[in-house]
Amino acid sequence: MTVIKQDDLIQSIADALQFISYYHPTDFIRAMRGAWEKEESPAAKAALTQVLVNSRMCAIGKRPICQDTGIVNVLVSVGMDVHWDADMAFEDMINEGVRRGYTHPDNVLRGSVLTDPNGVRTNTKDNTPAVVHTKIVAGDKVEIEVAAKGGGSEAKAKFAMLNPSDSVVDWILSVVPTMGAGWCPPGILGVGIGGTPEKAMLLAKESLMEPLNMHELQAAGASNPSEELRMELFEKVNALGIGAQGLGGLTTVLDVKIKEYPTHAANKPVAIIPNCSATRHVHFTLDGSGPAQFTAPDLSEWPDIEFELGDDVKRVNLDTLTPEETRSWQSGDTLLLSGKMLTGRDAAHKKLVDMIDNGEELPVDFTNRVIYYVGPVDPVREEVVGPAGPTTATRMDKFTRIMLERTGLLGMIGKAERGKTAIDAIRDNKAVSMIAVGGAAYLVAKAITNSTLLAFPELGMEAIYEFEVKDMPVTVSVDANGESVHIEGPKIWSAKIADRIPAVQA
Repeated sequence: MTVIKQDDLIQSIADALQFISYYHPTDFIRAMRGAWEKEESPAAKAALTQVLVNSRMCAIGKRPICQDTGIVNVLVSVGMDVHWDADMAFEDMINEGVRRGYTHPDNVLRGSVLTDPNGVRTNTKDNTPAVVHTKIVAGDKVEIEVAAKGGGSEAKAKFAMLNPSDSVVDWILSVVPTMGAGWCPPGILGVGIGGTPEKAMLLAKESLMEPLNMHELQAAGASNPSEELRMELFEKVNALGIGAQGLGGLTTVLDVKIKEYPTHAANKPVAIIPNCSATRHVHFTLDGSGPAQFTAPDLSEWPDIEFELGDDVKRVNLDTLTPEETRSWQSGDTLLLSGKMLTGRDAAHKKLVDMIDNGEELPVDFTNRVIYYVGPVDPVREEVVGPAGPTTATRMDKFTRIMLERTGLLGMIGKAERGKTAIDAIRDNKAVSMIAVGGAAYLVAKAITNSTLLAFPELGMEAIYEFEVKDMPVTVSVDANGESVHIEGPKIWSAKIADRIPAVQA
């Protein structure tokens, strides 16, 4: 009989969460490196470069890969011969580990978990509780997979109850384009087939924890229908041309993972969940010998590259920005921003719009300003601000028209595409929307030289700040004419990929 101590489980969970906050899994680094090496789209290549440079910086500096440090998922298999030397309940021990992991003073992680999800949505401040799934199995050990799952990729999960004769491939290819770029591709697509609705979703989540081996599978060939399906989906999803950050390119998914379970004769439940370019998870075993130990990836796994911009970059002084200047920018332009910008995301926008509707004076003047959709990590040591990558711009679409027409706002920065509602408002008001690279939060933070709280301090990381930046790289995603790089880029690259398929088959 194995005896596992309470403190060993708590410490292992805390250490695991710190570890995955700044280390990508080695197999993921290798897959990203392979995607970067073969990418031909300049925009996608630049995005992949930022992700890889950011990843290496985080590994060295031990700071979060992404400002969205995730909701904690814990998948546990407990051996029936395990005994606990503990006075806390099992999930209470896990949550204590989460609490310690997210409040570690050397690497504070952002609290993103809210109670009362359909009401006041109050932040728990320590990212508890985790989402825990437990199995009781034979044996005398505890196997644990800890993952930190970002909200952008979780938001793109899809589920359907297909008819038994329906094609899984057809359904997945119909919904992946609707996921946009808010899940920060390239990443992994997890697929769950069978069981019941909730089982299919869990299967998809579990599949994301498996090692990436698509290239090995392609070299060896499929040995069963599930592997054939993986290979087919991998080729066909990448042929959509969505590419890194949705900018258009050769790699949209690094791997496709599938788990299946028996199901009712009348049903075919199918779920898909993507993992983003900030994929974070680690597996460990507790056998009674003490807390888990984690080995850092070798720095040689990362390509020796630096983030450099081409000669066509446009330097922008935000402090003297005019409507005439923003109207000269075109979709796909690369900009280097310097000067002062405002920040604000969902909660701040809701408060601002409510104030406008009530005829109240706004706490901030937005005239000729740019707002950055961000919820940064708290700073540590000498930092001005912690990792500060963009959040999904699409969530602010419903606020865009009133913000542009009633505040004098000129531009917005987020990640992913803008929907028709926002694009129409941007075109009508001759404004502009830009993207920073999701999954490059630490790299972006290095461009921030000062941070001042301006309004809504009660919102925590969602408060309005003024950032002063120096050479912050962004791409124009929607220009003043309503042209969107997220619409045109995938069109171009899906056509290019389609043109190559006959030549490859011949």
